[in-house]
Amino acid sequence: MQKIITDDLDAILDALPRHISESIRHREDRSELLEVVMDLGRPPEARFPGRDVFLSTEEVTADDIEYTVSRIGAFGDDNRAGIERTLHRISAIRNRKGSIVGLSCRVGRAVFGTIALIKDLVESGKSILLLGRPGVGKTTMLREVARVLADDFNKRVVIVDTSNEIAGDGDIPHPAIGRARRMQVPTPAMQHAVMIEAVENHMPEVIVIDEIGTELEAQAARTIAERGVQLVGTAHGNTLDNLMMNPTLSDLIGGIQSVTLGDEEARRRGTQKSILERKAPPTFDVVVEIQSFERVAIHPDVTAVVDATLRGQFVPVEVRWFENGEVRSEKTLPFSVPETQVGKRVPRKEEPKKIMPFGINRLRLEESIKRMNLPVDVVNDIKEADLLMTSKSHYRRKPQLLRDAELRGIPVYVVRSDKTAQMEQGLANVYRVEERSDSVTQALKEAEGAIEEIKRTGQTVELSPQNAFIRRLQHQLAEKYHLATKSTGKAPRRRVQIFPNDDEHRV
Repeated sequence: MQKIITDDLDAILDALPRHISESIRHREDRSELLEVVMDLGRPPEARFPGRDVFLSTEEVTADDIEYTVSRIGAFGDDNRAGIERTLHRISAIRNRKGSIVGLSCRVGRAVFGTIALIKDLVESGKSILLLGRPGVGKTTMLREVARVLADDFNKRVVIVDTSNEIAGDGDIPHPAIGRARRMQVPTPAMQHAVMIEAVENHMPEVIVIDEIGTELEAQAARTIAERGVQLVGTAHGNTLDNLMMNPTLSDLIGGIQSVTLGDEEARRRGTQKSILERKAPPTFDVVVEIQSFERVAIHPDVTAVVDATLRGQFVPVEVRWFENGEVRSEKTLPFSVPETQVGKRVPRKEEPKKIMPFGINRLRLEESIKRMNLPVDVVNDIKEADLLMTSKSHYRRKPQLLRDAELRGIPVYVVRSDKTAQMEQGLANVYRVEERSDSVTQALKEAEGAIEEIKRTGQTVELSPQNAFIRRLQHQLAEKYHLATKSTGKAPRRRVQIFPNDDEHRV
């Protein structure tokens, strides 16, 4: 597998003031440039992976900003512009009078070859949802998927290109999309309408959508899927877990509803009377979590994963990556423990380091972070946050702060309530704490030892006191070995008891 990268770097450098562009041209690492930031009254900066560099000691002037604005396309309602026949994106910051006082000039790159990680999924005709943090390569992979489906598989592909990020600025789309057709969106609020228009007017076999972010867009995606059209899109959220907790977008994976069981059914299942269930077929068949440009985690059967997760069961995930030019893969469990581990899991480099709580108890969140031994800071300013955590009730009201977070590309993680157990479950989903926390590792080892002892002796074993999240993992681990469990005692001394498989013990 050989990757080919084209970036039209000269096009964006020519649009910058000379003293800024020349500073970049003389750098040996210019091929790694991500974006150039120009803020009025501040020195210009260049952003590279993992570092920022000042390009000049001179402050950016109004003339510098005007110079760049005059050499690019017109700004849309989303304050984004581009350069014709390139993939570059220029975003504006305006003052209260509407004048531009800052520019973020992002380098757009077409990367040919990244689809090798998921080419079999694309060829299958299944609808695929790509997830990942901003800047991890979702749009790049989406563009390559559109080209391969149109050129290699001769599909009728229509791209709904809201901010011209997939096919570039101007009326003629960038060659990186191949024979795929592109429909531009007059304003972001109309994306859902253009999605439906694409199906009704242009007879596509595949529709490609970037950033499904509202309830209307989620409904439009479901309508398209129900007409038998293959969907390939991206959405806000880093993982499938994030999506399940997001009330607005959970419909993409079938939606979650609370169901009350009768006494007899609850006893038969060994559950409480109120449980969570999927309420409809998923819009997308497959979810791909993009962890980096060269690594993805794949959930090939969304229906099975969602149903199993709601029942508290383990579901293997397939991880694929490039190694020496070849695609490698392994299956690993979301909750890995030494003797049941299918493959080695690599910690995510993009985990957020700063969380801002909104509508949830800050002290409880801080206590949960401390108890779970996470390297995380709790902040009060959205400008400092890598992730915003809020409750379901606050998210439904869509206050301005949440809208600001989504506009900034800050992931929003929704918990059902601000109870400690819910916060710890949310933190566990984001940080995969079961892999890094010594206390969790020891607790699972203790549970494994108890399971072995029960197999030998047939006697009940009581484990050490643990918090709600760790007890849940211990319950799940015992269930894998077909053993019964129950929690006993009051916090902080509440603990798990494990029994030989006997229905009368299960609570």
